[in-house]
Amino acid sequence: MRFVVSSPLLRNVLIVDAAFSAASGVMLAATATPIASLAGLPHSLVLGAGIFLLPYALFVGTLGLCTMVVQYGTDKLLTLVWFVVAGNALWVAESLVTLAQTSPTAFGLAAIIAQATVVAAIAAGQAIGLRQSQVARVA
Repeated sequence: MRFVVSSPLLRNVLIVDAAFSAASGVMLAATATPIASLAGLPHSLVLGAGIFLLPYALFVGTLGLCTMVVQYGTDKLLTLVWFVVAGNALWVAESLVTLAQTSPTAFGLAAIIAQATVVAAIAAGQAIGLRQSQVARVA
């Protein structure tokens, strides 16, 4: 089995992602009704996002605490972290789709754009941190 030694940047950005996701998940799940009303978004969308973010935060936080991650194949980028980066990019794309398919209030519009911007920055940091990581030399 091959491993990639996570760079300090990668570990730190994964922990930030986990903290942001956990805080957002708790807030969205606990206050889905008033947030949905204030943002002009469907209740099920807000509640579903909040519930999804809780196990996601646990998973990403666990990756952030690991000094090494399993490498799949010969490319050092093929790790579970790459799926997190891709998932964050998909989250940003889906945020834009949400804007197109719903009629959010000004607060909802600002909130969706703000969180999509933060998630895009986190994904970029994770991608850079993954590229800085080194393949482990295991005998």
